[in-house]
Amino acid sequence: MRWRTSFIPTIKEEPSDAEVTSHRLLVRAGMIRQVSRGVYDFLPLALRTLRKIEAIVREEMNRAGAQELLMPVTSPAELWRDSGRWDVYGKELLRFKDRHERDFCLAPTHEEIITDLVRRDVRSYRELPMNLYQIQTKFRDEVRPRFGLMRGREFIMKDAYSFHLDREDAEREYHNMYDTYRRIFSRCGLRFRAVEADSGAIGGSLSHEFQVLADSGEDALAACGACDYAANVQKAESRLTSVESGGGSDAPPETVPTPGLKTVPEVSEFLNVPPERFIKTMIYRKPSGGLLAVLVRGDHEVNETKLGNLLDTIAMEMADEDEVQQAVGAPPGFLGPVGLPLEVWADHAVEGMTDAVTGANRADAHTIHVNQPRDFTPARFTDLRLVEAGDPCPRCETGVIEEYRGIEVGHVFYLGRKYSEAMGATILDAEGQERVMEMGCYGIGVTRLMAAAIEQNNDADGIIWPLSIAPFSVELVPLNYKEESVREVTEGIYQGLSEAGREVLLDDRDERPGVKFKDADLVGVPLRVTIGAKGLAKGIVELRWRGEGATSEVPVDEAVERIGAALDNGRA
Repeated sequence: MRWRTSFIPTIKEEPSDAEVTSHRLLVRAGMIRQVSRGVYDFLPLALRTLRKIEAIVREEMNRAGAQELLMPVTSPAELWRDSGRWDVYGKELLRFKDRHERDFCLAPTHEEIITDLVRRDVRSYRELPMNLYQIQTKFRDEVRPRFGLMRGREFIMKDAYSFHLDREDAEREYHNMYDTYRRIFSRCGLRFRAVEADSGAIGGSLSHEFQVLADSGEDALAACGACDYAANVQKAESRLTSVESGGGSDAPPETVPTPGLKTVPEVSEFLNVPPERFIKTMIYRKPSGGLLAVLVRGDHEVNETKLGNLLDTIAMEMADEDEVQQAVGAPPGFLGPVGLPLEVWADHAVEGMTDAVTGANRADAHTIHVNQPRDFTPARFTDLRLVEAGDPCPRCETGVIEEYRGIEVGHVFYLGRKYSEAMGATILDAEGQERVMEMGCYGIGVTRLMAAAIEQNNDADGIIWPLSIAPFSVELVPLNYKEESVREVTEGIYQGLSEAGREVLLDDRDERPGVKFKDADLVGVPLRVTIGAKGLAKGIVELRWRGEGATSEVPVDEAVERIGAALDNGRA
């Protein structure tokens, strides 16, 4: 491919709306352009990388025994009503009506369509197990699309769905896909970690995310430094830590004035009581109606994902100040569990707390010397808090939790019967009995993976593509293409590499060397070959790996062979 006749509109200026490195570099390198918020054109270089990622995904999915198909982007509402998700998925589901006033949506995921397909055409246990996958465009109407391809509204995803006679076989395929994903991300040249995860709107009881490790990642990860435990913080389990009582645990509750002091840090300083001896009271709306009080220790935060899972909803909402005032008679910031006229759930760390500080359920006042269970008894104790760095590991006795940042690029779920039962996807077993199929679901964000690779592989000059997913493997940079000797050697190397099946980008523009070098670093082709008159006078061309300062010289008559060997070995 020749640069002069290619569409590679690089720019020097930093895009004003780019918040993360991948967005900035993809725009500057002439790889994407925004159509509307969260929706992008993919230009030729980006598309080449996407196709390489897709090829790796296809090879490994086929190797694992999955079969590729293609499902429509549009999905009729009746399928979503069959699964029960039409009314609960939320505003991310872009709904519309056709000319006949029938309801449709742009599918953000395809559980409904694939389950409908299988329930109509698969009859016998002999046809199982079956794993079907596609690489398809999805649409999710994100409330705040941002970070370029990291959180867009329209994106490309590989999604696979497996169907089984029983749970044992479903879990076998789950682990097969887990291993397949490890191969995929390793082949893409990424540093990643598989972590336990929440299933969210997809559902299911067994779930792992594959996270590319990057400081710019949106997701917070919790991992033990002493064992293999790792989880998204939304899923990470907490383990109790002991908190010393402040003494006076037998004293009766006492209300003290705290004028204008609402937050734990403010009241902690005012009363000279450490935050871990506070009990925070948060009021949420229940999906079924009414309000629910949630208690956590003063130095902890509510994990709304855990709470939502217990209430079977994907989006928890806190009650507003008017609702709280009407229900309790006090504003937020002064709430407490003693005498609270609401259902109360509490985190395990609250159980048995003594000499605690809580809100007094009236403005500008808190209550001290509160003991559980003497002064209040929640309807339920459960794990409701976010883990933090330094917490003890929930799986081993010696480790502590460390925090990382990650970019989710893949997710595997064991769905069980969530969709098959709701939608009547059944088969006949060996005894002729009708049974509901077990399901699994396995997704990879193809466009997000491209962005994540850049977040993990870049420097001040531009992208540093892993060789396996780079748009081109090698770039030829003639310093004066008009000079006959330079042009002849460049064309010979270009022809030889092309005939050998190498993917070559030839910068044949009439530009200064500095411009060509800057653009080469910006687009990030792994191996750069510089051809100049001075080098040719010595009978050599220069090889340089992107991101490395050193160059190596190879004889012109060995250039094609030596470049090929360098690409095969990953070094010059």
